[in-house]
This record gives sequence, structure tokens and C-alpha cells, in this order.
Amino acid sequence: MRRRKIHNTSVELTELGFGASVIGNLYRVTPAEGAAAAIDAAWDAGIRYYDTAPHYGLGLSEQRLGAALRERPRDEYVISSKVGRLLVPNEHPQGVDTDGFAVPDDLRRQWDFSRDGVLRSIEATLERTGLDRLDVVYLHDPDDHWQQAADEAMPALADLRDQGVIGAIGAGMNQSAMLARFLRETAADIVMLAGRYTLLDQSSLDDVLPAALEHGKSVVAVGVFNSGLLSRDRPAEGMKYDYQDASPELVNRARAIADACEQHGTTLPAAAMAFPFSHPSTVNVTLGMRDRTQVTRNVELHGRAVPQALWDDLRDQGLIRADVPVRSGLQG
Repeated sequence: MRRRKIHNTSVELTELGFGASVIGNLYRVTPAEGAAAAIDAAWDAGIRYYDTAPHYGLGLSEQRLGAALRERPRDEYVISSKVGRLLVPNEHPQGVDTDGFAVPDDLRRQWDFSRDGVLRSIEATLERTGLDRLDVVYLHDPDDHWQQAADEAMPALADLRDQGVIGAIGAGMNQSAMLARFLRETAADIVMLAGRYTLLDQSSLDDVLPAALEHGKSVVAVGVFNSGLLSRDRPAEGMKYDYQDASPELVNRARAIADACEQHGTTLPAAAMAFPFSHPSTVNVTLGMRDRTQVTRNVELHGRAVPQALWDDLRDQGLIRADVPVRSGLQG
């Protein structure tokens, strides 16, 4: 699988990444054997970038990912995790986590973007994974914590990067405006952009993508299916868009894009996965993968060629913005 380098670093990511939120029991239980099989299938397919976070299953995702990767050659893969939510004992457990993960709530999340919090979080992640290092570390959802994240957390990560402890640093969020600030105003090398550069939302062309281009920094695209609406060949009523029921207008627009994909010999999900690479700052698309079947499907979709003419057609129809910088020869 092709690799792309995070600009101005030595870290290379395979174009397709394994998102480990779902193996932390996101929304429902994922059996341990299913999670292990998903990671094995990703490895066998050539995926060498794996992303996790303490938030995902109150550490379960990190534990499962570490267990699957520990015996593999360490220099052959890249792993990222995140800081900003420390896991601390829960004094008042109710039985099950209330933040979207089907796990016991014996731990709870505590926001902390201080320097000490960053160091403690990384140390705890290394203990849970059983790994000797992290290659990339992101600030996780610092929406309400800009000052501390920019003034304390990012400089702490920059010190670790400059010492060679971490290969690259950045931030991951569901909005693009603050990510642009991280690129412009801090030492971040990369941002994880969730859902804001997709076939249905190109709003990051107004902020984070120009900032990445101007400063020679990189973008990992996640949420490329916008919570599911772009994940099927034929979008249907009742599908989700950004975690909510998609409006009829969005469903109709997704169907129009699907029609264009069919006319050009490809499918909506294949185009959705290829689209973020239309911008030169995008180095990777990472998808949540719960089991071997999902891995196989995503790898197959990534390998499909998406013709240049599709992007031209979508622009001409007004289905994507006219300023989308389509690159010649782009494919999934």
C-alpha cells in the first residue's frame, strides 16, 4: 500500500489507516476475537497506520490494539494516540459508560491539557498498549480548551518531538476553524480532520486546508462517510449524517452524487474515500474498522480507480465546490 510522508517529518503513513474507536466497543460490543481478526486483516492488507485514544472504550481500544501489534516489527508500523482526556477512577460508577462505549464505567474521563496531563496521558497509553513509543500524538477535541491546549499541551508535545520521543504532533477535531489555528499558530505538524472535507462538506477549504498548504503541514481525513450517508452505493432514508438523521435534502444530494459515480464506473463509497486526496495536504484517510469484513471492503474500495472526469462532472453539476483542487490521476 502506498505511503505518504507527514510534511517536514520522517513519519510515513499508509494512505489507508485503521481507526480503532470501534474496537473499543463504540455503540456496541465488539468481541475480542473479532477485534483481533480485524487488526490481523488490516496488517495482511498492508495497512501500517493505526489510530487510537484513551477515550475509546476507556482504554479498551488501546489495550486491544497494543496486544495485536506488540509482537509485530515495531519499525514497520505507525501508531497514533491522543491526549486531553485522562482516565481516572470513577467514584460513582453506574455500571456502563455513558459516553457511547459499551464498557464498564469503573474509570471516567477528566479533561486535562496541562503539560503534566500530557505526560501522564502518554505514559498511561504506553502502559495500556505495552508499546515502547508513540509515533504521532494528537490533542483530542480541545474545542473548549484552546488556551491551555495551545499554551501548555502543544509545547509539551513539541518538546517530546524535538527530543525524538515522538515523530509528529497535532490535533484532532470535528471542526476545522480551530484546527487552522493550530496549524498557523502552534508547532503542530498534522491535524486529524473529521467530516469537514467530504463529498458533502468542503467547509475546510475556507480555513484548515489553506493553512496546511501555506505552512507545509499535513492532514489526516476521518469521518469521510459523514456518519454513514456516504457509505452505501445507494443512500437511503433514515441514514445518519454527522451523528443525526440525514435531512431529505442531504439524502437527495448524496443520491445525485451516487448517480454521477455510477455513470463514471465507480461507487459512492469509493469516491468518498478517494475525495480527500483531491487536496495535496491530505496524506491519509483513516476509517473505523470493527471486523475482518469491514477491513476487506474498505481495502477493496481504496484500491478502486476513481476517474478524473467524475470530479469535473460533480463540479459542473454544483455537487462539490468549484474550488476543489482536483489532482490529475487521482485514485482511491
